[in-house]
Amino acid sequence: MLFIAVGGLAILVSTYFAVAVRKPFFVGVAITVSFVAVLQLVVGLTIFQRSPKDTLRVVQMVQSAPQRIHAEEFPRMQIVMRKFKIFLGVELSLLILSIIVVMGTASGTLMRGVAIGLAIQAVFTIVLDLAAMQRGNVYVTWLLTQP
Repeated sequence: MLFIAVGGLAILVSTYFAVAVRKPFFVGVAITVSFVAVLQLVVGLTIFQRSPKDTLRVVQMVQSAPQRIHAEEFPRMQIVMRKFKIFLGVELSLLILSIIVVMGTASGTLMRGVAIGLAIQAVFTIVLDLAAMQRGNVYVTWLLTQP
């Protein structure tokens, strides 16, 4: 839900910047903010739609075939957690790149706006992914306690 909320808010802000403000810097911000917001919305909606099915699947495993937890669900979550680390690395790299671009561009320019928008979205996405990783770690710990 957080990804959906952040993505939706970012679309609204970027639309305002592109339509109402229309200055090069704000158009630049709108470009990257809206692009990343669409990704956040897609990820958030996908997980939101899939979660009830995943929860039901795991509940059924626990009730009828608990051995599948260690054979199927735990390995799946190991892959998910590895992907989070990759995503975090990419997001940190984009944040660093955006900071470098900000330092090398003039204020008020489209490119500086693009870089600032990317930095803002990178920070939001890093925070959201760190929260998701924390929840994932709690879930993995729970999986390990299953018989």
